[in-house]
Amino acid sequence: MVLFLTILIVLACGLVVLLVLVQNSKGGGLAAGFTSGNQVMGAPKTADFLEKATWSLMAIIVVMSVLAVGFNLKRSGVQEGESQISEQVQEAASELQQQAATPIFDEGEADAE
Repeated sequence: MVLFLTILIVLACGLVVLLVLVQNSKGGGLAAGFTSGNQVMGAPKTADFLEKATWSLMAIIVVMSVLAVGFNLKRSGVQEGESQISEQVQEAASELQQQAATPIFDEGEADAE
């Protein structure tokens, strides 16, 4: 399921890139030829459609990203409230405590001095 969502996210990102490239921030771009009202076959609301499509795709990408993370957490077996980073920090701290508890030199060397 995560792979399927990832593929959908990549496709949606590609579509967003194309939609943004078609638009121009000052009203030009490829959509500018379709916005005039006196054209015979022109679409007067193309710029509005492109903007709405861009925002819709971005919302879809956000939702699918959150779903992919949720499915990935379920698949990896991480319970709610647990963190792999905090587990690694705790393991490293216990290793450091074990190293601090072991003496650096032998008792035989201390008697020789």
